[in-house]
Amino acid sequence: MDDARRNLLAGLPVFEPGSVWLVGAGPGDPGLMTLLAASALAQADHVVYDALVDPDVLTYARSGAVIEYAGKRGGKPSPKQRDISLRLVELARAGKRVCRLKGGDPLLFGRGGEEALTLVAHNIAFRIVPGVTAGVGGLAYAGIPSTHRDINHAVTFLTGHDQTGLTPSSIDWASLAKSSPVIVMYMAIKHLETIADALLCAGRGAEEPVAIVCDATTSRQRVLETSLGRAAADCAAAGLTPPALVVLGEVVRLRAGLDWLGALCGRALDPDPLRREADGTGRTA
Repeated sequence: MDDARRNLLAGLPVFEPGSVWLVGAGPGDPGLMTLLAASALAQADHVVYDALVDPDVLTYARSGAVIEYAGKRGGKPSPKQRDISLRLVELARAGKRVCRLKGGDPLLFGRGGEEALTLVAHNIAFRIVPGVTAGVGGLAYAGIPSTHRDINHAVTFLTGHDQTGLTPSSIDWASLAKSSPVIVMYMAIKHLETIADALLCAGRGAEEPVAIVCDATTSRQRVLETSLGRAAADCAAAGLTPPALVVLGEVVRLRAGLDWLGALCGRALDPDPLRREADGTGRTA
């Protein structure tokens, strides 16, 4: 570890042998890792990382640390969750400092709670290191705020599939459509048509703005602006693939004024992106 990094991480908790840290790596850009996450990587003997962890984040691991892939991706062959959890137990019992590295935040659709409870059952010491979740950090890199006081005072985060890989049956789509002005969906591309139909049947408008953000915060980031009625077809036509976020709500219109990454490449930003056309269609002028 170089002197600058050592000084930056000085005074942070010591990673004890035989323990596991469940660490959120953030949505992709290594700069969005917390200092505690960087400290975990700098101290760990063994890093067990998920598919959504950007490769650049792994360059912060200590020289000599073992880097083990345990990627889980919805709809694709993946290690079983129980096997991953027991692997953490095995490594900790061998006296290793185990960094379980997850994309985003370990406790928001990250199964960190399940893994932590397995550690508790086997008397393994652990620490949870929160991370910047993609539903906030990823949208910020797309120039879309999760909340804006002129638009919404509530936001809902949901997953687009459950343990079976299907659209979550436990979600009350009708109540959600009526109660949440902004909905941020993780892992929703596969079932986007079904989800959009459910929200439309529950009363959301076909022209309500939607943004789909792929590979958020990385150099591969792509953003598609569309509408709820066209979202599934436009997503398929654009060839967008996971990992992706889908956000529904009027906050998407703010991207015309807040796309700071686009501005770095020459996009002219609108200081009044919520201005409506006089014809009352609700489209951004």
